[in-house]
Amino acid sequence: MDRRQFIGGFGAGALSLSVGSVAAFAQATTWPERPMRITIGFPAGSGADILGRYFTTKIQELSGKPVLVENKPGANSNIAAGLVATSKPDGYNILFIASSNMAANPFLFKSLPFDTVKDFAPAGTFAQIVFVLVVKPDSPFNTVDELVKHVKSKPQNKYGYTNQTAIMSTELFKSMTGVEAVGVSYRTAPDAMPDVTNGTLDFMIMDGTFAAGQIRAGRLKPLAVTTSKRSPSFPGVPTMEEAGLKGYEFAPWWGVYFPKGTPEPIIAKMEGWLQQITKDPETAKFLETVGAIVNNDTAKEADARLLVEIKKMGPIIKSAGIEPQ
Repeated sequence: MDRRQFIGGFGAGALSLSVGSVAAFAQATTWPERPMRITIGFPAGSGADILGRYFTTKIQELSGKPVLVENKPGANSNIAAGLVATSKPDGYNILFIASSNMAANPFLFKSLPFDTVKDFAPAGTFAQIVFVLVVKPDSPFNTVDELVKHVKSKPQNKYGYTNQTAIMSTELFKSMTGVEAVGVSYRTAPDAMPDVTNGTLDFMIMDGTFAAGQIRAGRLKPLAVTTSKRSPSFPGVPTMEEAGLKGYEFAPWWGVYFPKGTPEPIIAKMEGWLQQITKDPETAKFLETVGAIVNNDTAKEADARLLVEIKKMGPIIKSAGIEPQ
């Protein structure tokens, strides 16, 4: 190749790159031009759905375009994640999902039809969830220690769970206290409520997004929260560590993901909306009512946080003796 061919080729390549950049910028400037579809891997009415719909409503207000919410529960949010991972990366297919799903599912399932890192592009995070150890409202136990002593005195015990975070947080609780109990799976937290309130379940570590309202209504008694610090959503309720379980912490966060290949300017626009929403005092007040706190990582920070979370999840799942499905 002579000098003229090289320069010509270089110029064509630069022009192509420039045209592509301009096209992406133009696409982001006009995006969204039609309704966006946000997929949530939990059923309508669940704590995750209540949380997600607050933010979808805010995104709709900022974007000026309708936002359609699709609830696709099942397989620990793998169904929802799979749909978005394989969808067209044009900015109109978005996933709301918890870190526990993205970080733990590679270890909880023998094979996934997608890669939680390579097949998604994060736009940021918006909330951190508090989980809470609850018992029936008329339970004679008021502390974790009282519950542990009671459960240890019985030959057969049961706890409920609805997702992998609840499973792992409970397995950690069992390993740190020496409690033995068999897990009972429920599709949603509301489905588990009758068995918690009538004592069929000895205890349950429940998503605070749903539990907060039940606790305020007197339908559940909280004994401890799973975060490292006390939650304003549950005033007066100690942390697991304060209750005697040194080093205990489980606090999943929620993020917004696009399919990999979505134009960067579109992701940046969504990132800006998330930052705007999470910095609004109204959002903090809302999150407090549903057992959550603001978490507003940027896209880059969310990407790094997930990688750290994945490294942590493998050993936790292995030590809990959870076999991949």
